[in-house]
Formats: sequence, structure tokens, C-alpha cells
Amino acid sequence: MFANTNKVGLALSGGGYRAVAFHLGTLKKLNEMGLLQHVDIISAISGGAITGACYCIREGDFNRFYQDIYLGLQTKNVIRRVIFSWFGLRVMLLIIIFLGSFYSLFTPFPYPLLFPILIAAIIILIIKFQFWIFPISKRIEEIFNQFFFENKTLIALPEHPVLVIGATNLQTARPFIFSRERMTDSTYEFSENPVNFNATNFPIARSVMASCCIPFAFTPVTIEKEYFSQATKVGNIRPLLIDGGVYDNQGIHKIMQKGQYECHTVIVSDAGSGSTIEQKFNNTLSLLSETANIFMSRIKKTQMVLDIYDNASKLKKEISYFSLAWDFEKCIPGFYQNLLKHQIPQSVLDSHKFKAEWIAEPIKYEIEIITHLEEKTGYASINYPTNEEKNMARKVKTSLSSLNKINIDCLVKQAEALAELQIKLYCPSLLRI
Repeated sequence: MFANTNKVGLALSGGGYRAVAFHLGTLKKLNEMGLLQHVDIISAISGGAITGACYCIREGDFNRFYQDIYLGLQTKNVIRRVIFSWFGLRVMLLIIIFLGSFYSLFTPFPYPLLFPILIAAIIILIIKFQFWIFPISKRIEEIFNQFFFENKTLIALPEHPVLVIGATNLQTARPFIFSRERMTDSTYEFSENPVNFNATNFPIARSVMASCCIPFAFTPVTIEKEYFSQATKVGNIRPLLIDGGVYDNQGIHKIMQKGQYECHTVIVSDAGSGSTIEQKFNNTLSLLSETANIFMSRIKKTQMVLDIYDNASKLKKEISYFSLAWDFEKCIPGFYQNLLKHQIPQSVLDSHKFKAEWIAEPIKYEIEIITHLEEKTGYASINYPTNEEKNMARKVKTSLSSLNKINIDCLVKQAEALAELQIKLYCPSLLRI
């Protein structure tokens, strides 16, 4: 394990099953390169938390982990299991009651007057008791347990690598993290009267559910009093946890900021597929969803500037970032553009054996620099995806529905190619381990 100042961090973004498959490719490539065993911290969000947690509880048996997830993505349909369960029956019952209320309109007076009363009653029930009537997050937690985590708790996670699962706490507007030895929110942890939680017996499935808890769709996850170290604090402190992507969808925040999880070398696997060109807004819900996506995109870009580009140049960290939305052939030209902006640490340039005149006048030596990087990275030998494969991978929606084998293979291939090239470009020190 590296010294505290030289930790290697891996960030796995959100994105539902699309992210699970994409990160599967990232871990596969890291394993093939002999680097996965040297990762000290895995910071995972939403779909990335599924991949990260599954890997960690099977740590030491990569082939088993890979096959379990590869096959599971094709057969373990969370959404279908939710629909064909008591939860789905409850929703169906409400729909029947709602449609049945229209029958009163066709009955003799005064029964039609019952229609607005019934509709108002249904609306009030949903507004006031939605989370109690439809506790969808609890149902998905049960399914996660059945599909992936076998009722394991956080203590089942290995000491190395350290897995940090991120959620967003609505009570404090801060990240809430889960790991083997601690679950906390910095607002609680560093207040005048600190609040501590017992992580040992907290379910992994509930931690992952909190990280996946999409607003509008799922029920916020709470922390029961049995997990408080001090029962007297329960009344005032009520964490209300939703999707970790609301605060940090790349999972990069914790491993970049100073503290227990800070890493000097960072790999960021981003399963974001980018925005689509053709968009149809047929209702308010679709419009609201796309509006939220724009907000998330803005947050993501701001975080990339602060956590990646500024840190790489100012703090001299080696940071390899790659996204599903990226084109393989633009990675080396992208490195060159970052060189022009002085966003490449000197240690990286030294590892690539850049000539002094290249660094001093990069515009003058563009062709030489790009040719040199292609040779250093073995660019021509990397198995990169075709345009058709890239497009198929990017069309996979953010959901928890099963994927077909072709889509999984395309996502894995895109991640493998990007991970290999970007690590060779931006984290050359890892190749010397």
C-alpha cells in the first residue's frame, strides 16, 4: 500500500446499469495492466457504487467478480422485479381506484358529486404519504441484496482497497459517505457536538441504494436510530439521503480534497453518455428531467475544472479522466491542447521524455509531439471501438433494467480503450509500479 501522500484513487461515476458495465471495462483493463491491485481508494457513486461494492466484496477473485456482473447485467432486471412484486401490485391498486372513481360520473345524482372528492382524496394521500405508501427504495434495497450483496454489511468490505460510497444529504446539502469503518457527513462529524454513526452492521445494499436514490423516482433513504452512536442525537439529526450524483456525479470530490481519502494519482471513469442531438419533450416530466440534466452537466463541468485541470497543474497530481462520451481519436490531440494551457504536470512531461523545446514552444512542434505520444502509448495497437460500437454504447439509457450482451460488450470495449490510453497519457508513474 502506498504512503499516505501517494495513494492511488479510482472514481466510478453514476449512470445506472450503463455505468456498471462501463466501469466493468475500466476494472478489467486496470487488472490486465497490473494496476488494479495498487488502487488504494475507490470512490463510487450510484451505478458506480454497484460495481465498486461488488468488486470489493469479491476482492481477490477478479474472474468471479467479472463473470458475476457480466451475466448479472443481462439477467438481473431490477425494474422488472419491482413491477412484479407487492410494490407493483400496490401501484396497480391505486390506478384501479383512480380509474374506478370515473364510474361515479355515470351514476344517478348525487353520486357524480363523489368524483371530485375521490380524486382530491387520492391526490392528498399521494402528496402526504407517498413515501409510506410506495417505499420503492426499500424494495430496491431488497432486490440489490438478492442480486448482488447477499445481506452483507459494511464490515464485509476489505481494508484495501477502501471503498467510499457517496450519497447526498438533503438535511445538510453535503455528501454523506459510507465505508468499512465510518459512515458520516462532515457537517455532523466536525460540529461543536459531533454526531457519529455505527457503520459496522449497516447494510451494503442500503448504502448503494442511498447512492442510487434518484430524486423524483425513489424514496429518500434514512438512517435508523440503531445506527447512531448516541441515541440522544436521533431527534435533532435526521439524514435524508438521495443520489450521490446530485452533489458529485463523478465520485471525484472525496479523493481530490484534503483529508483521509485524498489521492495523488487519480483515475476517473465517467459513464456519462453526453446529451443527445434529437430531443423530444412531450410532457412536463420529460422537460423537467432534461432541465435537471443540464444542471448536472453544469455542476460536472465546474467540478472538472476545479478538481481535475486546476489540481493537475497547481497541485501536480497525475489525473487520468475519461468519459463514455469521448472519442478515442481525440485523446492525444486533447493532451496537446492541455499542454498549451499549461495543465500537464512537469512530472508527466518528464516521464514522456519531452524535449525542452517542445515544452517551451509546443505550437511549433505539434506534429512531433503528437507522433511521439502515439509511439509512447502504443496508440496503434490499442483495441478501440468502431463508430457503430461507440454509438451503441452511448444509446444505453440510465436505468436498472437488464442490458443485452452486445450493449455490454460495447460499453466494456469503450472503457477498456479509453482507460488504457488515458492512463498511459496522464498517469505514466503507474506504469513503473
